[in-house]
Amino acid sequence: MAVYHLDAKLAQQIVARTMQIIDSNVNVMDARGRIIGSGDDQRLGELHEGALLCISQERVVDIDEGVARHLHGVRPGINLPLRIDGEIVGVIGLTGNPSQLRQYGELVCMTAEMMLEQARLLHMLAQDSRLREELVLNLIRMDELSPALMEWAQRLGIDINKPRVVAVVEVDSGQLGVDSAMAELQQLQQLLTTPERDNLIAIVSLTEMVVLKPALNHYDRWDPESHRQRIDHLLSRMTESGRLRVRISLGNFFVGPGSIARSYRTARTTMAVGKQRMPEQRCYFYQDLILPVLLDSLRGGWQADELVRPLARLKATDSNGLLRRTLAAWFTHNVQPTATSKALYIHRNTLEYRLNRISELTGLDLGNFDDRLLLYVALQLDDEH
Repeated sequence: MAVYHLDAKLAQQIVARTMQIIDSNVNVMDARGRIIGSGDDQRLGELHEGALLCISQERVVDIDEGVARHLHGVRPGINLPLRIDGEIVGVIGLTGNPSQLRQYGELVCMTAEMMLEQARLLHMLAQDSRLREELVLNLIRMDELSPALMEWAQRLGIDINKPRVVAVVEVDSGQLGVDSAMAELQQLQQLLTTPERDNLIAIVSLTEMVVLKPALNHYDRWDPESHRQRIDHLLSRMTESGRLRVRISLGNFFVGPGSIARSYRTARTTMAVGKQRMPEQRCYFYQDLILPVLLDSLRGGWQADELVRPLARLKATDSNGLLRRTLAAWFTHNVQPTATSKALYIHRNTLEYRLNRISELTGLDLGNFDDRLLLYVALQLDDEH
């Protein structure tokens, strides 16, 4: 295991802490003998020959007045090696009479080594967290899992074959500055991991977080309704604890190679379609928006242009949108005249007149299934729908 490297920030923290224990100046030197932390700012950056001696001989080095005169950058005192896993990573030096300092030396050294070990553990946890995030980012982008990625997951203790579904959490942009937004995202990350839920989480940007959720329930079944309930509960928790307004979308569940990447793509498209169609809502589910999500990839292509052409002819004449609203209601009520008329508060003859007018303007026969389907798809692609 790699030894944690002592840096200047931690060295200065060690100095501040240990000078509370002993009424003496304290210096902390790195593994090359250079002073990187000191109670005397003037000594920072100096090469400490007593520390070099301590490192080379791997022992405590006492320096009295006589020895100090023959060494560069050294004052009387005691120098103790700082070790992690048995390896010297630096030296802590106490300035003063060596015989008086010896009784405090071991205590000060022990305190410094405890701080070093704590810093190393925090570093390892942060490194592990970053590696997990990088793994998640790779999983949502790759359709094929490389052997290297599978080995990476194994080393992190992640079961890469566990069935998962992807949720996208989007933060409303422009509400807070960069630092505040990142702090809020990290708070959301904590909510999503506590209590332990086996979620894999990565912050994609300042406005997006991705969550890889275990997909199956206790009976090893895909139950979208249970995920819906959990997301509703999570939104209420977020509202209570955070300042940011968030939206959540849940993608579709897939199995096989590239399943996570496919789930992520459906989650992102579900978010985009949901925001466009239902901006007042805070959560969107693929199962509620299957057709518009699947059709979304056609946008910008010639196929979409052809599909919406009949509807465009209708829109050119239907300036107040009355016929389009009638058409949407007709489809919503499964093309049943009675239910549609009742929903629109109009007579069936009025409905029939409007439907005939729609047929004339679009050039489509609403009694023909294919024509009816073309018009329904065109409505799904319509940004004003």
